[in-house]
Amino acid sequence: MKILLAPSVALLLLCGTSLAPAQADDSLKTLKDRFSYALGLQIGTDISQMKDKLDANSFIRGIQDQLAGKKLLMTPEEIGKAKEEFQKSMLEEMQKESQNSANKNRSEGEQFLAKNKERKGVITTSSGLQYEILTPGNGPKPKATDTVKVHYQGTLLDGSEFDSSYKRKEPVSFPLDRVIPGWTEGLQLMPTGAKYRFFIPSDLAYGKRGAPPKIGGDATLQFEVELLEIVK
Repeated sequence: MKILLAPSVALLLLCGTSLAPAQADDSLKTLKDRFSYALGLQIGTDISQMKDKLDANSFIRGIQDQLAGKKLLMTPEEIGKAKEEFQKSMLEEMQKESQNSANKNRSEGEQFLAKNKERKGVITTSSGLQYEILTPGNGPKPKATDTVKVHYQGTLLDGSEFDSSYKRKEPVSFPLDRVIPGWTEGLQLMPTGAKYRFFIPSDLAYGKRGAPPKIGGDATLQFEVELLEIVK
């Protein structure tokens, strides 16, 4: 069974440093030792997310051959092609994972909304937007062309928070026609002073692309929104 060695181990090999666990009194005696170890740690950190894509023996041999000035096993053209093919395979893998995640998000969102609309107090509009009134208001309702000031908290279906003006301790203002469709529609239903909870299907939120890294593709979102004022 192959054991994946960290890049720092490769550099320690080149410096002639023992692979045994460092002892408090004897390790990294010289500046060369310390710098080599620090550089190895840096490289290890930089590539840690792709360690499962690397073959340790080939990786270490590449370092050793280059530093020793040996004849390389690959031509510059072959090196370029290998990098290109690897990048292509990684992109395909990421796209597949993203699509699988989006499919899962859409399925979970549809199931959630189908069940949620049966709850007492939840209203579903013709577009599929769902909302419930947490605090009624008695002020005027904004139009799509208005600018509004709000406080809000946004969460995913699992309850994890991705944004909150409350945490920033500062409300936000924006034109209603410059936000996601679920907000444009939903806030026009709210009298000033009201607080609503919105359940926004992905088609009325960020759609297939999502809003990485916190919001995946086809994610259904929940927002608690407090309409403070219509900005004049």
